[in-house]
Amino acid sequence: MSLIDRIFRRQAAPAPIRRSFDAETGGRRAHGFRASGPVGAETIAAAAPIRARARHAYANNGYLRNAVGAWVAETVGAGIEANSSHPDTDLRPVIDSHFNARAAEIDAEGRTDFRGMTAAVVEAVIVDGEAFAMIEEGPEGVRLRLIPAEMVDESITRDLGNGGYIAAGVEFDQLGRRVAYHVQPHRPTELFPTAGQPVRVPAEDMLHIFKPLGAGQVRGVSWLAPILLTVNEFDQLQDALLVGAKIAAMHAGFVTDQNNLNGGGAFPDADGLADLSLEPGVVRVLPAGTDIKFNSPTEAKDSIAFAKLTLGQIAAGLGVPQHLLDGDLSGANYSSLRAGLLPFRAKVEQFQYHALVPQFLAPAFRRVIAHEYISGRLDVADLEPALKAEWLAPRPMQVDPAKDVAALKEMLGAGLTSRRQAVASLGWNIADLDAEIAADREREAALGLNFSNPEKEFVE
Repeated sequence: MSLIDRIFRRQAAPAPIRRSFDAETGGRRAHGFRASGPVGAETIAAAAPIRARARHAYANNGYLRNAVGAWVAETVGAGIEANSSHPDTDLRPVIDSHFNARAAEIDAEGRTDFRGMTAAVVEAVIVDGEAFAMIEEGPEGVRLRLIPAEMVDESITRDLGNGGYIAAGVEFDQLGRRVAYHVQPHRPTELFPTAGQPVRVPAEDMLHIFKPLGAGQVRGVSWLAPILLTVNEFDQLQDALLVGAKIAAMHAGFVTDQNNLNGGGAFPDADGLADLSLEPGVVRVLPAGTDIKFNSPTEAKDSIAFAKLTLGQIAAGLGVPQHLLDGDLSGANYSSLRAGLLPFRAKVEQFQYHALVPQFLAPAFRRVIAHEYISGRLDVADLEPALKAEWLAPRPMQVDPAKDVAALKEMLGAGLTSRRQAVASLGWNIADLDAEIAADREREAALGLNFSNPEKEFVE
């Protein structure tokens, strides 16, 4: 047989080869699996019903309220401090002071400041899956107005021609860039909002904050989605355990006629009473042929352990250590607390700098500084460098604060951080802090006080 014949001759089909990925195959072990569609389409369809359930669970479940509060507290703390990155160090405190002045009154509703709005945004992102803040400009400066997610009309999805389209109330151009948001023109307090023509808000006037699950996602999905069904089952388990405990507390005894001498009627006791009562120190004489039995309702002996296991599953779904969910520190120590908090704080930092800063903090800073420049209140030669800022979150609370302060001092001494960054991590602006310290020392000197060196006698 020639070489060509050996190469092109037909042979029997080889035996089928089993695929290497078990998760891709069918069979008994794959029973119950459900395939998910594209991220964009799935999240748009699921966002609204999941948001409604998540709000109900957050409002009524204390465990979820505690865990969400822990996320907000670790992410924002007292507030994430903006520090200008302008190359001119003399202009940095000037820019910071302009932003801080406007941040104090940036809430359009006048209820809080920029730090409080940041905390509200994080809470909305976790519970609702997304947060929206509209930017309003006026002579007094920039204002932010938080609106609920349902006001961005999720029912609007259509093609606009020339490559543009609207998906769940978000308008895109032919390059896939967000260009506008379609907002319902009703008040958030209306129980039965009337139908109206949505208002088109340009994308530069709307801040949309959410943590995407994948590429192509348009609207955010509640972080509670993975554990909502488990939380519902856990609530039912708690109700069942409470009812079982109530039944177990109802101690009762039953007198039985073993020989049926009384024809099934009630047996009178020695005092002629039809019912026997339990009293301390009482000895009862029962008629011959009778017996007494007490109820002993069976309780699920492993129910407490199962409840703890379920709480661990809920905590894992929310990405928090279990003690931040149930508040149970009975089995915790310094090492276990630190081991549990370190990965959680890594997740917090990732969310801060991957989503919160680029989607909310930095755009708000740029808009405020640009408005200050255009209005003539901020005098800088070039606007572009003034729009950049470094965002430093407060240092998290430590189990042993003395060790944390000592470590910070060592980092300063070794040149691993700057005093400006250290002060910002404590939630203060270094220019304001230094001015306050200088004023304190000047006042101490004027009054003859010396708190900086207590061992030295006061100056007369």
